[in-house]
Amino acid sequence: EENLFKATDALRRRDYIVSKQIIQADKWINAQQIELITESLSLISTQAPMATDLRFIAAVIEIVGELERIHDYAKGIGKINLLIDETAVIQPLISPLTPMAEKTAEMLHRSLDVFITPYVTQAQALAQEDEVVDTLYNQLYESLMDHARQHPEDVVLTNRILWAGHNLERSADRVLNICEWVIYLETGIYAELDDQMLEEAANSQS
Repeated sequence: EENLFKATDALRRRDYIVSKQIIQADKWINAQQIELITESLSLISTQAPMATDLRFIAAVIEIVGELERIHDYAKGIGKINLLIDETAVIQPLISPLTPMAEKTAEMLHRSLDVFITPYVTQAQALAQEDEVVDTLYNQLYESLMDHARQHPEDVVLTNRILWAGHNLERSADRVLNICEWVIYLETGIYAELDDQMLEEAANSQS
């Protein structure tokens, strides 16, 4: 959660030191994922958990996978910062990235709160906030495409900034996946929230 915002802020400030720290921190995240999965599998093999406990362990394994992938996206933003020439003028191009990072980090924080609670209705409501990040990403895409058409010499630069936005947009999607596993934990039913929301929208119109 912290590194999502720090990676984006480091890109905004062109801070190579922080970007390198985030890239290095990914090793710790990967180690934590392996440790949690190993402990979870050990519980399954030695304790023969019943249905509810087994669902909890399954949810943990899946959620730590989502967290690891989210940090991969943060690491990716750090790598993008290192790829962009230090003399490049990027400030006018990256304005949507900060609110994207703030919203995605907030959603991630709340999704883990919901996991601890857990509240199915809050998980469902949180998933709908993904549209905020999608809207910001679309704004970023349109502005970068306009810039690239007017300044073809900046195509590589605009593509790298767009990829940073893509990493934030995908991170928000991973938060939605966490919400899906929270719902599974409580109900025993796994379903993609995108499908649920589309179905609810169709039912409300019928």
